[in-house]
Amino acid sequence: MIVVCFADGTEEVEALTVVDLLRRAQLEVVIAGLTDQPIRGSKGIRILPDCRVDQVDADQVDMLVLPGGMPGTRNLLENDSVDRLLSSVYLAGRPVAAICAAPMILGQKGLLKGKQAVCYPGFEGQLMEAEVQPGAKVVVDGNVITSKGLGTAIDFSLALIEKIKGAEAAETVKKQICYET
Repeated sequence: MIVVCFADGTEEVEALTVVDLLRRAQLEVVIAGLTDQPIRGSKGIRILPDCRVDQVDADQVDMLVLPGGMPGTRNLLENDSVDRLLSSVYLAGRPVAAICAAPMILGQKGLLKGKQAVCYPGFEGQLMEAEVQPGAKVVVDGNVITSKGLGTAIDFSLALIEKIKGAEAAETVKKQICYET
């Protein structure tokens, strides 16, 4: 199962593009909210989570995804349940992914040390000890996947599909949505 964490202030397009494209790839995706109440995204769109983050069994998570947006990223960063889940998934060697401002969560938790990463411009200083790749749309470094922002959400989602199901599955979804690079 792939878990996408949602908090009030999450950037809707980044988060929902991931959910949509991964589900098109026939992957089980769970929207985990900080509460079980509707989440109000950064642009005011309400999203009903499938469950709360604190209800997720880390042993069942194949990948954890942190979308960006403000103040969503800060809300995720400051949540103990997100911290525990992120640590468990990362330490188990399973992929963790973050887009836009959210790579700062990985940086502040020490998960980017010695890794290549990218983030939304202006947040590079939060990628503690990472080798920042400002010209990249998406960076995959081992079990860590990062991406620049809303404009790279499709590329990010396709990289997540490729990481879990392989290049052929990502290419199939790319064709389904008529995405041309």
